[in-house]
Amino acid sequence: MSEPTLKPLCLVLASASPRRAALLSQIGLTFEIRPSDVPEPPHSRYAGKRVDEVTRELALLKAKAVARHCNEGVIIGADTLVSLDRKLLGKPTDDEDAMVMLTQLSGTSHEVVTGVALVDALTERTIVWAETTQVYFRELHRTEIADYIATGEAADKAGAYGIQERGAAFVRRIEGCYFNVVGLPLASLVEHLSNFQSDVGA
Repeated sequence: MSEPTLKPLCLVLASASPRRAALLSQIGLTFEIRPSDVPEPPHSRYAGKRVDEVTRELALLKAKAVARHCNEGVIIGADTLVSLDRKLLGKPTDDEDAMVMLTQLSGTSHEVVTGVALVDALTERTIVWAETTQVYFRELHRTEIADYIATGEAADKAGAYGIQERGAAFVRRIEGCYFNVVGLPLASLVEHLSNFQSDVGA
């Protein structure tokens, strides 16, 4: 079976995340960055919903918000959340919130779920999916959590840690896609872009 290949596509990343941009660049994609203006909603709004549903919904909202201002191109929207015992953890509101999150994650396994939406700005054709990675944390000491938060890394990351940075020292192992934890499931993204390209006749 041949591997999916991507012809040149006009791609737009609907995110200001430097990590997502770096991942797209890593696999050789050319793209424009147009951050979405969709505000981060309070997670209480999604009480009772599965985390994969929430991330898909938010990813689609972001992609559509950017697509409205584009005449052409495939818009990539994404949203990543951490789920611990069905409780959603997004970006911490402050250092105290980060301390609470990391204390809760200490010594546990949790899910990192990234929802991704592809929207064709011209035809409005969409593909939306979510991918889950199981992450296992070692026991963390309060002082090392405080030291980590002091680096500033926790501030803009779901679950208050970055697996690709100093937060890697917290992780015993993962089950699933590593890049999904960073912010984009690259393998499934390439597969869906290939199928999307075929569907829209690119």
